Amino acid sequence: MGILGWILFGLIVGIVAKLLMPGRDPGGFIVTILLGIVGALLGGFLGRVAGWYGPNDAAGFLMSVLGAVLVLFIYRKMTSSRSVRL
Repeated sequence: MGILGWILFGLIVGIVAKLLMPGRDPGGFIVTILLGIVGALLGGFLGRVAGWYGPNDAAGFLMSVLGAVLVLFIYRKMTSSRSVRL
């Protein structure tokens, strides 16, 4: 998959993750893309650890979204704790 494919897939996965998680969404367009890309990588890693994917298999859409939701949860916790300390 090319760079533009990663960006488009990251955008779609990031948007879906933000829609599934209630609350205020930190970040903008670029953060949403990065959230989706990192979520897809995390979902693929977790799927390989669980034995659902082979070494060269890409993560499915569902695992990518679940990974992005997990990354978004961690991101929100990190940004909310930083703003409380200020």
